[in-house]
Amino acid sequence: MTGRGRTCKAKSPDPKCAKSKSKPEEMKHESPPRCTRKDFKEEKQKGATKEQKPKVQKKTSSTDEKPSAQSIRKEKTTTHFTEEVSKQQSTPADNKTAPVTKSKKMQPKGTTEDSPKTTKEQKCVGKEKSLGPSREEKTKVQPEDIKTAKTCTAKDNIPETKMQPVRPKENPKADRCEGKVDTILSTTLDKLRIKRDEKSYTSRVVNELVDAILLHLKHNTQCFKEAEPLRTGSYYENLKISNPDEFDVMVAIPVDRVDVSPFGDDGAFYSVELKRGNSHLKRFEESSTLSASKMLDKFRAEVKECAKKYTEWEVTRKKKGCPAVTLIRTVQSVTVSLDIVLSLVVKSSWPSFTKEGLQIDSWLGTKVKREYKWQPYYLVPKFEGTGTEEKDGVLAKDTWRVSFSHVEKAILKNHGSQKTCCEKEGERCCRKDCLKLLKHLLSLLKENNSFEKFCSYHAKTTLLHACCSRTKDTDWRASSLSQCFSLLLEDFVSHLEEGILNNFFIPTQNLLSSLSRNKCKSLARCIREECDKGFPIFK
Repeated sequence: MTGRGRTCKAKSPDPKCAKSKSKPEEMKHESPPRCTRKDFKEEKQKGATKEQKPKVQKKTSSTDEKPSAQSIRKEKTTTHFTEEVSKQQSTPADNKTAPVTKSKKMQPKGTTEDSPKTTKEQKCVGKEKSLGPSREEKTKVQPEDIKTAKTCTAKDNIPETKMQPVRPKENPKADRCEGKVDTILSTTLDKLRIKRDEKSYTSRVVNELVDAILLHLKHNTQCFKEAEPLRTGSYYENLKISNPDEFDVMVAIPVDRVDVSPFGDDGAFYSVELKRGNSHLKRFEESSTLSASKMLDKFRAEVKECAKKYTEWEVTRKKKGCPAVTLIRTVQSVTVSLDIVLSLVVKSSWPSFTKEGLQIDSWLGTKVKREYKWQPYYLVPKFEGTGTEEKDGVLAKDTWRVSFSHVEKAILKNHGSQKTCCEKEGERCCRKDCLKLLKHLLSLLKENNSFEKFCSYHAKTTLLHACCSRTKDTDWRASSLSQCFSLLLEDFVSHLEEGILNNFFIPTQNLLSSLSRNKCKSLARCIREECDKGFPIFK
């Protein structure tokens, strides 16, 4: 038996062979040429025959694009077979001739046109019928397999993606507590808000006395006649809480041609020496140094002389190291305190210790920082300790402390990274609200504990540092009051526990250096307890 008599084994299943099984018997003879072609192809590969492939099989369809040569050949055969079947159905009489002539070359020897299928052909068709659909299913299932694979991959990631949105809901008690804290803080701010009519009446009473003092200094003294008022402090920064009961007014005396030298290593205190020339302040010199204590005594005497005409006001006793003359009065059942602070205006470049301070570049911008640094700075007659410490022939009581309260006021007035922050056209932030709450918390803790040495300036400095850390207005949304206040408390507690709170303008000065570490840690512990319990002290 020759090679053509061997049993036909399909190398690869073909879906079209399976379809041929369902056709009438007179149409089944169309499939063997296709199977025989594969058989010949297999024999050609083994070297059993040298027959060439029919030219009909080399036709290609210009519109189809297939990824491989095998799929292209299969598509050609399928198209050819479909055309033949359609012709046979439309013209049954030609079924015996037309297909045979086209596939005559592919028939093996010993077969005729009308002869039934040989055993080899039946086996081929049967095997292709059983194997053909699997190939078709494979080609159809591939996209589904890809979808299934994608679905499985997505399922694998489901636990991870679900945890992110569900995470806040894991602790509903925390959400309820946070909502309660928001309510407590908002209610507290409403209580701290000063009524407009009370504010206007009190400010009118205070301004009346301030104007009288300035007028007295101008007409009755030579050394203070050029004094100019500078209204600073929480009231003029719109940070006053509860009652309009504290006012700070600086009475600035301009000085020209002075030498300013640092007293100590922290850069906060300075000695002032007048240069040559006629000056009404020379009467206060002490060894060529302008004595802060002598000048303050004279200033205090003049303020007391003026206040005699206003019997409603009372001058309080002098406090050691305090640069202010304090007057008090009762206004609408509220005790109002007015601090008249003596100061010197130095119209020159800022001291070298301020070079690393005022880090507002990323918050307010470099241009704003440059404008602030072009402004003069102030010196107030304040010292630390007993005042008897001497350095280079200068006593501590005769030194001056540098002040940038005018810049602080400007910053808090225009505190947004955007110019429209807290304006009608812009979004409201909670920077000032957080500072008010911190000041109120500190004042309440001072009432029940021995924290009298802590002051509101510590809270203000903490806020300024926090604004330089969280520079965007979106970091201080009014709707995120509880979160922002919590972060500010964390900053303040961190400073207390470390015992370090650097001056915002002079980083070398630690504002907590004069306070004991135990007191700082005790205050930090009290603040943490209030925060953990939901601020019961505010209730």
